[in-house]
Amino acid sequence: MMKSVVFCDFDGTITAEETFVGMLKQFAPEVSAEIIPRLYNHQITLRSGVRTMLESIPSSRYPEILEFSRTKAIRPGLRELINFLQTQAVPFVVVSGGIRAMVETVLGDLVSQVAGIYAVDIDASQDYWQVHSEFEGGTELVAKVQVMALYDADEKIAIGDSVTDLNMALATPLVFARDRLAKYLDEHQKSYVPWADFFTIKDYLTYHWGLQPSE
Repeated sequence: MMKSVVFCDFDGTITAEETFVGMLKQFAPEVSAEIIPRLYNHQITLRSGVRTMLESIPSSRYPEILEFSRTKAIRPGLRELINFLQTQAVPFVVVSGGIRAMVETVLGDLVSQVAGIYAVDIDASQDYWQVHSEFEGGTELVAKVQVMALYDADEKIAIGDSVTDLNMALATPLVFARDRLAKYLDEHQKSYVPWADFFTIKDYLTYHWGLQPSE
């Protein structure tokens, strides 16, 4: 059994801005304008809403969407956090309700440093995107708690920022939350650690695990 494992959201968490949501607003503007507010208000499930938005996108736009992803900045401190976790033999797992190709494009050379990437796969062989998710279940297109169950560890840690991370956060003892996720957790009276960047998380875990700051 592993000592600890870290599960991290991608959109608006690893990225400094909401890359996936931004893509939907740009490439599926009418559908996303209708569905995204309903997602945030819990009026429609992620499983239904995200699938509807993605499958409204013409496959011909796929190269543009990857190019759109290439320009997106990573929130400060990610590389340093991953390096720190590697020194402690703690896996860093990316769990995203967005598109795998976008995640890999943004991470670049960091892809080889993460223990796993779980996200939505796209079939662009038809006129419009077809969505495939190995972990579709319940209300989620990517059921993050199902992914977490693959890892046997004494301590599971979640990092997130929005509604797509709520189930994961509620199922995890130690949660780093910001933005909408923090508000949702306040409503559920679930404790969490606020964070601004990945340096904050690295520093917190250093003391949480009783390590020296230089380690």
